[in-house]
Amino acid sequence: MKRLINLHPPRLPALLMALLPFVLVFFVYVTASNERLAANPDDKILPAMTTFSRAIQKMTSPDPRSGQVILWLDTASSLERLGTAIGISALLGLVLGISLGAVPLFSAGFSSFVASLSMIPPMAVLPILFICFGLGELSKIVLIVFGVAPVIARDLQGRVQEIPRELLIKAQTLGASSWTIVVRVILPLVLPRLIEAVRLSLGAAWLFLIAAEAIASTDGLGYRIFLVRRYLAMDVILPYVIWITALAYASDRCLAGIGRLAFPWHNRGAGA
Repeated sequence: MKRLINLHPPRLPALLMALLPFVLVFFVYVTASNERLAANPDDKILPAMTTFSRAIQKMTSPDPRSGQVILWLDTASSLERLGTAIGISALLGLVLGISLGAVPLFSAGFSSFVASLSMIPPMAVLPILFICFGLGELSKIVLIVFGVAPVIARDLQGRVQEIPRELLIKAQTLGASSWTIVVRVILPLVLPRLIEAVRLSLGAAWLFLIAAEAIASTDGLGYRIFLVRRYLAMDVILPYVIWITALAYASDRCLAGIGRLAFPWHNRGAGA
C-alpha cells in the first residue's frame, strides 16, 4: 500500500539523504563565516577553512618541547578513562540488573534505592566526588560510573522482568537451581540488551567525561576545549567537538557490530 510509513528509499538515495544535512550545515557555516570575515578579518567566532587547516596541522604535529602529538595524547587519555568507566558500569549494571529483576528479596530492598540513584544529576555530586576521591583519575571514573551504572541496571532489570515466566518455571521443573537459571536462562537473554544499554549511555558518559576533564585535569579532550575557550580559539574547539563526535559514533558502531556478531539470533528475532 502506498502510505508514507511504507515508503523506503533505495540505497543510493538513502545515502544522499543521509549526507544532505551535513552538506547543508557546512554550506551555512561557510556562508556565515565568509560574511563575518568580510566585515571583520580578525573575527574568531567563525574561522575560515584555512584557519581550521592550520590548527589541525598544529594539533597533529609533534610538540617541539615534548615531542608528543597533542591530539593523540588527549584522545588516548580520554578514551582510557571512558573505556575503564564504561567497563565498570556495564559489569556493575549487569550484576545489579539481574539481581533486581530476578531476586525478589534483593529487589524489595534495593530497587527503590537504585532508582533514586539514577535520578540524581551526576554533575550535582561532582564536587562531592572531588572531595572524597581527589582530583585524580579515580574521581573522573567514579563520576561516569555514578551517572551510567544505575541507568543500565534499571534497564536490565526491566528486561529480566520481561522474560516469560514460563521459561523460568520450565527450568525449575527440570531441576535447575537459582544460580543455574541465572547463568543458563537469564544471562543469555540479557546480554544483548546490555550492549544496547551501553550504546544508549555513551552520550551521557561522554558528557560526564568532558565535564570532569574540564574542571580537574591536565590532559584530555575536555581539558583542551576548556583550556582554549578563554582565547576564543574556535579553530581548535570545533575540530575537537567534531573529533569527539566521530569517536562517539565509532564507539556506537563498534558496539553494534559486536552485538550482531555475538548474538545473531537476537537481531534475527528483532527483525522478525
